[in-house]
Amino acid sequence: MPPDLKFVDTDVLRIGYQDWNPGAGRTVILLHGWPDSVRTWAGVAPLLAAQAWRVVVPALRGFSPTRFLHAKTPRSGQISALGRDVLDLIERLELKQPALVGHDWGARAAASACALQRGVASHLVMMSVAYGTNLPSQNLSLTQVRNYWYHWFMATPRGQSEVRERGTAFAKIMWDTWSPAGWYDDQEFDATAEVFANDDWPEVTLHSYQHRWGHAPGDPRYAAEEEALSRVSPLDLPTLMLHGGVDGVNPASTSEGQASLFLNRYERKVLPACGHFPQREDPVQVAQELIRFLAD
Repeated sequence: MPPDLKFVDTDVLRIGYQDWNPGAGRTVILLHGWPDSVRTWAGVAPLLAAQAWRVVVPALRGFSPTRFLHAKTPRSGQISALGRDVLDLIERLELKQPALVGHDWGARAAASACALQRGVASHLVMMSVAYGTNLPSQNLSLTQVRNYWYHWFMATPRGQSEVRERGTAFAKIMWDTWSPAGWYDDQEFDATAEVFANDDWPEVTLHSYQHRWGHAPGDPRYAAEEEALSRVSPLDLPTLMLHGGVDGVNPASTSEGQASLFLNRYERKVLPACGHFPQREDPVQVAQELIRFLAD
């Protein structure tokens, strides 16, 4: 059974998080993606805790039980805000160079945190999303443009209406198409989707994809972070890239040829049978890869 939820306040959020093995001397933070929840790490977190890791698993902004502290705070989903949230969490919990492991949005948040504050983490692990691929200047192939149909759809009035009025059904399309058929059961999706049932989730979701492609302004609070992340700077910490070989939205080819962006040890491994959610599809293998990589 997962541990009871804990909460910590930043200037913007009350972050809900699971805290496995809190007395351990080394910490790894597991960051989920979109559309997902802390449940995504249910098969990985206990295996890391069994190896004497403290495992902190927070809910990202917009995903219950994390909530905004103030009604007037913009419901921003921009990548810089996600990265700042990670740094704020590390500061509030007084963590010393935790390892950062992120999937999808979580991977972008983890990498952004490392780019914004050098030396904040001991290791970086990105899953299903490669470093630097969130900039609108990237040269997308037409195949990837097709894969990102939901990005463009959310820039339209019809897409915005779908997310606000039928967000759970919209999210389920991603689960149905991003990994091979049959990888999950409806009960698990329904349990995960409970964290989408709040007023912030659709707004954070819409803003994230609209802002990413220049269809919405950013929150001025993160202007300095936006400027810092406007270029892809090499990262100087041990980094592991894990990618599903049959990822239906970000093919494994999108993380090829990135070694020059990392000044420290860099590894990339493709998990041939996995789609977009390796930590759910093969949690034991993912945990083994993390334990091996983080051991150094």
